[in-house]
Formats: sequence, C-alpha cells, structure tokens
Amino acid sequence: MESFSLILAIVVVTALAFDFTNGFHDTANAMATTISTGALKPKVAVAMSAVLNLVGAFLSVEVANTISKGLVDESGIRPEVIFAALVGAILWNLLTWLVGLPSSSSHALMGGLIGATIASAGAGAVHGDVLVTKVLIPAIAAPIVAGIAAMLATRLSYRLSVGHAEGKAAEKGFRAGQIASAGLVSLAHGTNDAQKTMGIITLALVAGGAVAPDSDPPVWVILSAGLAIALGTYLGGWRIIRTMGKGLTDLQPQQGFAAQTSAATVILASSHLGFSLSTTHSVSGSVMGAGLGRKGGVVRWSTATRMFVAWGLTLPAAALVGAVAEWVTGFGDWGTALVAVFLVASSAAIWVVSRREVIDHTNVNDAESEEPAGVVTTAIAAVTPPPAGTVTDDLTATIPSPAEATAKPSATAL
Repeated sequence: MESFSLILAIVVVTALAFDFTNGFHDTANAMATTISTGALKPKVAVAMSAVLNLVGAFLSVEVANTISKGLVDESGIRPEVIFAALVGAILWNLLTWLVGLPSSSSHALMGGLIGATIASAGAGAVHGDVLVTKVLIPAIAAPIVAGIAAMLATRLSYRLSVGHAEGKAAEKGFRAGQIASAGLVSLAHGTNDAQKTMGIITLALVAGGAVAPDSDPPVWVILSAGLAIALGTYLGGWRIIRTMGKGLTDLQPQQGFAAQTSAATVILASSHLGFSLSTTHSVSGSVMGAGLGRKGGVVRWSTATRMFVAWGLTLPAAALVGAVAEWVTGFGDWGTALVAVFLVASSAAIWVVSRREVIDHTNVNDAESEEPAGVVTTAIAAVTPPPAGTVTDDLTATIPSPAEATAKPSATAL
C-alpha cells in the first residue's frame, strides 16, 4: 500500500457505514417472509442471515469489479467523489428505512456515484453501456423474472401438497424448506450487496493511489465489508421487514418458500454474471408473485405503488445528493468537513424521528391496516373462483382461507 491519506480513511469509514445501512435496510430481503410465516423467530432469523451474509461476501468478486472497474472512469475519480457518492446513498437508505419502503441500496450507491462523477468529471466519465446492460436492464428484468417464477412455483407447491400430506404436516415441511431458502437468499445477498461496498472501497483506494489500477479488492476490504453488512443485518431493519412480510401480501409457508427460492436463484445467477442486481427488486417481485400465485391471494397495490415510486426515485435522488455533495467538497477541506457534518446531523435526525414509533422484533409481525379493495384487487377476485360452498354477490368480499372453506357452511351460505 503506497499511501493512506486522511480523506481516504474517511472514505473507507463512510463506505463501511453505508455497508452497515445496507445490511439493516436489506435484512427484509432474506428474512421478512420467514419471520411473517413464523418459520423462525425474529432474532434467530436475523442472526442466521448475518452469518450467511458474511460467508457470501467471500464467494465472489465479480460484482465488486463491475463497480470498481466498469461503471465509471477510475482515472478521473478523486476520493472526495467517492465520499460524496456515499453521502447520497446513505441518506437515501435512511429515509426509505424510516418510512418502511424496501428500496434498492444498490441503486442508491450507484446513483450517488454517477451523480458525484458527473459533477466532478462530466457525463463522459460514466460508462453508459455498463450502466444500461449491468444495472438498468437487470433492475427492470429481475422483479419480473422473480415474480413470474415465484407465482408458478407457488401454484406448483400447492398442487403438489394437495392429497400428499395433512395440512399441518405439509405446512411444517414448507416451513423447513423456507428456512433453507432464506439461508440461500442471505448467502446470495452477501455475494451481491457486500461486494458493492468492496467495489466502492477499491475504487477509492485506486483513486487515492493506495492500490494499483485494475486491482481486485484486497482481503482486508472483503473482510471489513462482510463484517459491516453482517452487523447491520443482525440489528435488523424491522420497519422494512414488516412492509415486506405483512404489507405487500399475506404469505403462507408454501408462498414464502416459493418466493425465497425464486429470488435466490435470480440473485445468484446475476452475481455469477457480474450484474449489479438489486436484491430488493428481486425479493419484492417474488413476494408479489407468490401473493398472486395462491388462489384468493392478492397484493396490496397501494403499498406496492409506493414501493415502485421509491424504486424510480432512487437513482436520480441519490445522484442529485451525490452531485451537490461533490460540489461542496470542491471548496476544499472545509467543504468536505461541512458535508461530513451534514451527513452525521441528518442521520441523527432521522434516528430521532424513528424513535417516535418503535418497530422491533417484538411487534414486527403486527398486522398492517387493511386497504380498501382497488381495481386490481377487484379484478383478481372476479376471476378467482371461490371455494365450494361459498356464495357472494360482492366481488370485493374477502375470499375465505382454505381452512375456512373446509368448515361447515353457515345457514346464510346455504
């Protein structure tokens, strides 16, 4: 290592802080459905996820290389640019965590990097082909592919379980499968998201002259990034876990198993190809697909719509903050110090606001308020045949669960 300046040390610490927020922001991706269906207790679930995230961080460096070598021109990047990018990413993560929206930490990081790079070196320093092929296209394709796969897997799971086992026995089996698939998602998350911080730290080290250009992440970078994301995962982003587990749809063990298996497959394939995929998009898409895959199951589209809006705003919002932060750091050391103070103060303010309504492992499974039936919900209810013995004139009426369908019909139903 040739040199390690103060600004470079600040960038590394800030990058690990982002990695920490990435951990608790994205815990829901791996464990929300496992917690919501009761397959694992909340604290056990996040501890398991933390360990597997750490293991996953050591399995590959392809995504890290996409960020450190492919997305922007490393020759025109200063450490201050990386610092500004991280400011935009951290603040977006904290804001979306505060309101319980599962947005993409990956896109927040890349948005901040793109905005700061453009402010520093111009649009030509951003490799547009890499942005389109390895970031934007996967961002659109991942939730669609994962959603369709989860919907088909859910229907197959229910079909295979009918007539082969008693209801409780089948449910117990799917819960066991769900634990295994949740572990796979956690492992996949480590192979993808932990690498993004490795890539950003490596890019900063190259920009600061600490390592040679085109270098792979040093071992200490891999270890520190893995530990930071594992610690954040263990603390648990309970607000987003509630949204993912209860706010989008009500999941049964068969659906949770199908959703997590589908998401893990998509994430691992993308990590192998070096795509900087959003695990949030993949898991959210699979949860919605699983919700639609069960007869009578629907998605709460008001929550999904807010989530889609957050997805669309992530890249430009983080880019804007990153660009402004880079402009301020351009005034010298005092500008960098001002940005650091702003980051710390804003983070503290968000934390204080979050304490007004505490959500933790004790109340994460409290039911979300029911939303009125919308157009999509009504349409799904209209084309989904109700269970035998159920009569309803209202297409927006709640369709009984399979257990209710097997109960003795009431007098009014007859």
